[in-house]
Order: sequence, then C-alpha cells, then structure tokens
Amino acid sequence: MKAINVRIIRERLLKSFNTILMTMASLLLLSPMIWMISTSFKKAKDVFTYPIQWIPLDPVWTNHYKVWMTGDGFMMFYLNSLKISLILMIGAPLLAAFAAYGFSRIPFKGRDAIFLLYLCLMMIPQQVLFVPKFIMFDWMNIYNTHWAIILPGLFTVFGVFMIRQFFMSIPHEISEAAFIDGAGHFRIFFQLFLPLSKPVLATFAIIDFTWTWNDYENALIFLLDKRLFTVPLGMQNFMLEAGVDYNMMMAAATAGVVPLLIVFFLGQKYIIQGFSSSAVKG
Repeated sequence: MKAINVRIIRERLLKSFNTILMTMASLLLLSPMIWMISTSFKKAKDVFTYPIQWIPLDPVWTNHYKVWMTGDGFMMFYLNSLKISLILMIGAPLLAAFAAYGFSRIPFKGRDAIFLLYLCLMMIPQQVLFVPKFIMFDWMNIYNTHWAIILPGLFTVFGVFMIRQFFMSIPHEISEAAFIDGAGHFRIFFQLFLPLSKPVLATFAIIDFTWTWNDYENALIFLLDKRLFTVPLGMQNFMLEAGVDYNMMMAAATAGVVPLLIVFFLGQKYIIQGFSSSAVKG
C-alpha cells in the first residue's frame, strides 16, 4: 500500500515538473510576441527601457489608431490579403481533394509513377520559378493583379499529398459498396469522401491561409500597384514611412498577426486530428 502511494506521489511530482517545464518553454517561445504586443502600446521613449516593461505603465492606444487611420492605413492591405487568403483557403483544399481522390481511388496506368513525379515538385525551390511565372503572367496579362498570386496558389503539392494520405486510410469496402449501389466517382467524392475528410481539409485550409497571409516574395515580385498590396508588403511600406518608430512598427505587426491567431484558435482542434488521420496509412 505504501509502495503504491509513493508511486502515485512520484507520478504527480513528475507531471508537475513537466507542466512547469513546458510552461517555462512556452513563455520563452512566446516572449517575442508578448514584447511585440507590449511595445505596440508604449511611447517611443519607453520602448528600450531596462528592465523591460512587459505591461506598459502608461498604455498608448493612439499607436494602433495611427496604423489604421493615418496615411494609407491597413484597411486596404487587410482587404486585399483577406480576399486572396479566403479564396485560396476554400479553393486550394477543394482542388487538392479532387487530385487526391484521383491518385488514391481511380486506377489508371502509371498512377503511382505520376504521383511520385508530382511529389518531386516539392523539392524545387519556389525562387527558381519566379522568372517562368513572370513570363507566363505577362503573356496572360495578369501580371500586377491578384490573379498572379491566386492561380498558382490553387495548386499545392503538399495539399494533394496530405489529403491523399487520408483518403488511402478510408477502407476500399466503403467505396466498393457505393459503386455496387450505382454511385459514380463524383457522387462518392462529394457525398462520401468530402464529409469524412472534414478534419484534414480544415487542417490544410488553416495551413494554406497562414501560407498565403504571410506570403511576401510572390506579392513583392508580382504586385506593383500599391492599391493591390497585401499585409506583408503593406507592413514593409509602413515601416519605411515610419522610420525608426518602433512602437508604431510593433502596432502594425500586431495588427498583422491578429487574423492568423483568430484562424488558429478557431481551427486548432482540427490540426492535430487532421495530421494524425492523414498519417495513418502511407
């Protein structure tokens, strides 16, 4: 009896130690973001005070007001980023699911070899494709438009791979039973596979939203008109205008991460579930 009590106490102490250790590690990783948010409410003279004021003694709300209301503001950049990110958040998972269904459930000659070649595209650095994209977009007359970012973003190798792995975990007996009942591929896809794949689709949608929202290189190369700028370009433009006004820069950066935090907290329950379900079968 005494040995059982000692073991229980030891397990509780170990759990408490792990909890404290993980809490400290989390605070360490979150410290740059906490400092960014804290600095966004400080006066310019208080930004580099030592020791650091994690909670400003005299919060300044005008920094955030100036970010949104003065100059070009962030409203235009936000609307542009939301437009592009939401379109890709819906379109990319749907098209990836179509391709994943074909690679996992429709037998055709050379399917596995084509899928292997398709996966090899993940090894090509995106920077190598900038010049071919520029030539194609200029020929298609979509250079310096949002379509130059939307169209390539609709096709993702990672999304196809991720969703295919989930589709491979669905028993073949389910789709075979649907075929026996007279259902075709489109009906099976929309009425059977899509409802079952909500976790992995939601996970990829969140990941794709994050990628698109943070995409700086493509926006920098393919967007010239300031009215088309996304949040990353808008932040760079704001920083150039604000100079060394660090509290204003941190206010702009805080505004830039708000949508990412909202999307993450709304869909965090799907992330682990989606990754675990897509890794069931290789």
